[in-house]
Amino acid sequence: MRFNKDKTFKIMQITDMQEIPAISPDTMKLLDAAVEAEKPDLVVYTGDQIKGYGVTYKGKGKELENAVKSTVQKLLEPVTKRGIPYAVTFGNHDRQVGISNKDQFEHIYKTLGICIGEQAEGIDGGGTYNIPIKSSDGCDRDVANLYLFDSGTDAKGGGYEPFDPAIIKWYQKTRDELKDKNGDYVPSIVFQHIPMDEYYRVLKRVSKHEKGAIRAFRTHKNEYYKVGDTCDKNDILLEPPSVPNANTGEFDAISECGDVKAVFVGHDHKNSFVGTYKGVDLGFTQSSGFNVYGNRTKRGVRVIVLNEDEPDKYKTYTRTFDELVGKKVSKPLYDFFSSKAPETVDAAIPMITKAVGVLAVIVAIIVLLIKFL
Repeated sequence: MRFNKDKTFKIMQITDMQEIPAISPDTMKLLDAAVEAEKPDLVVYTGDQIKGYGVTYKGKGKELENAVKSTVQKLLEPVTKRGIPYAVTFGNHDRQVGISNKDQFEHIYKTLGICIGEQAEGIDGGGTYNIPIKSSDGCDRDVANLYLFDSGTDAKGGGYEPFDPAIIKWYQKTRDELKDKNGDYVPSIVFQHIPMDEYYRVLKRVSKHEKGAIRAFRTHKNEYYKVGDTCDKNDILLEPPSVPNANTGEFDAISECGDVKAVFVGHDHKNSFVGTYKGVDLGFTQSSGFNVYGNRTKRGVRVIVLNEDEPDKYKTYTRTFDELVGKKVSKPLYDFFSSKAPETVDAAIPMITKAVGVLAVIVAIIVLLIKFL
């Protein structure tokens, strides 16, 4: 990849399409409108391209692979039909379909359109690599760099598995090789699916009674948060960051030399914000798929614009369904109720407990009325 003659390079992040074979027309309208409006130089898909859980993908072996490929091919069409290069990493749900990330990467994505990037040497699976962006003058100098990390999947017993330490070591090796080649650390941006625990450091812990407070779970059980002071006033936090069960030091590694300027993730569909911690911007991008829960017509994509003259800086903004397509969706009832449903099992438990408590009170009142009336 190379900067344009005007010294810009535009990236579009698309995350959490989480689609099924019967792809929502609203998902396709959003993706096509966004790509047409922005005309990115590169599209980065950051995981959960498909809804791997459930029963929507049928068959085994090649039959299953063909079913997944057919869906992915349609989802990529707004990009591939325009000849735009793309890069892909994976989320916690992609491999749940029964096809490994490695096989999806090699047998599906690498056969469709201009899929760039090669799996990092010594790292299992698919979706971990780096993409240097070279100077516009045609030389071999790396002006900027993108990392894609496969951040793992669900942990046994609940939550999410720790970030792979082997990827951290690979990153540090690659970072130092880029420095040796170019004479200094190369300004970089990281894309992955699952957020790091440090995302909580760009939020503000508040009382549970404060308006808009979002309840967290697991490693931050019974804590409440709102967007922090380094976030924009229009940023959105509607669900707690779902982070790994253990911290293996990813943030410490990417922040130690100053090369990584930002990290952008998906995973928690309703969130859309960017905050800064220890000199690194930590950003969430909202989901884009309409066959899974999301922030209704605020579903969207993120755009990141780099400038060759200031590669350590960038501009970012989101484009949403309501501004690109409109406010009408094809399944309004599903859209409404799915937006109100608990996002995770952890979020569901308090709701169920509360409902059971209310039901118990009603039953007790009925028993008393029967006894004394």
